[in-house]
Amino acid sequence: MRGSLVWRTGVLALLATVAVASSGDRSSDFQNCLSKCVGRCHPWTVLSLDLRLTRWTCTDDCKYTCMHMLTDNAVRDGKPIQQYYGKWPFWRFLGMQEPASVAFSLWNMWFHLQGARQISRRVPAAHPMKPYYLTWAYVSINAWIWSAVFHTRDLPRTEKLDYFSAALAIMYALYFTVTRMLHMYPRATDGSVPKSTVKSRSAMCIAWSMLCIAAYIAHVTYLSILPRFDYSYNMAFNLALGLAHNLLWLLYSLPRSVSLLRRFPHAPKTYRPSYAYKAGLFVALTTAATALELFDFPPVGRVLDAHALWHLSTAPIAKLWYDFLVEDALDEGWRAPQQ
Repeated sequence: MRGSLVWRTGVLALLATVAVASSGDRSSDFQNCLSKCVGRCHPWTVLSLDLRLTRWTCTDDCKYTCMHMLTDNAVRDGKPIQQYYGKWPFWRFLGMQEPASVAFSLWNMWFHLQGARQISRRVPAAHPMKPYYLTWAYVSINAWIWSAVFHTRDLPRTEKLDYFSAALAIMYALYFTVTRMLHMYPRATDGSVPKSTVKSRSAMCIAWSMLCIAAYIAHVTYLSILPRFDYSYNMAFNLALGLAHNLLWLLYSLPRSVSLLRRFPHAPKTYRPSYAYKAGLFVALTTAATALELFDFPPVGRVLDAHALWHLSTAPIAKLWYDFLVEDALDEGWRAPQQ
């Protein structure tokens, strides 16, 4: 989440562990082509405006040119298409390395923007979870912006900004989910909660908030001070958060006969709204969308690959998730019974 972000960063990190070198860029044909091309680069070499704006260098342009020249030869001779520097060959557009993934990242961002507007408009101002949902929406918008930047230009800095923003979205998703499921929010919906309970909730909320903040800061610090990015650890960190998040929402969706969580503060533990299954459906759809990454294949037309299709599929899932959050927030179980 960027709901889909729960899995996104973990899979990206797994793929990135093989991105140091690939068969294409290790080949002698590529190295010979690259050497000759770079030899023609000079300080006064001027690239087009779109390439300069997206931080391409003459060497980067040489890598791109040689990659597609060899890919053209492979297609002509009926040979397999190779990866270069851990990536399939994509046609760039306006300086964007993976234009389809950029477009679909922005599409996801748009759905989260619409979700934020939906939360603002439909969830009552006094609802205790409203500020949490809005914050998560904005954190997700930020994550998808950096996803678009990363797919525009894969550089060490844009990679970290993408990974760290995605990790923040996953962490915050778990943060608000635990807060909502365990009813740790200090705000009351109608003033009916005793002061002692409010005080206890505030203490729990502060402790949980400090734990999440400390964990995220430690995560970013560890990955920032290493001489080389630890992709395996990054994957494990995000998958652990994502699995915990999904497990809680699966518990929410269980039948009332096996209710393990009290879903609403002013309803019995056995109360299960008719739409509760949507939480489980969201988890299933998110997992199915992530499975697209298992079917890695050369990009169709050197534009559309499995990763881009993954981003394409997560956008409508985000809309379904916001619809569910609003439906859940408007449930009668949040209202205290009249005395």
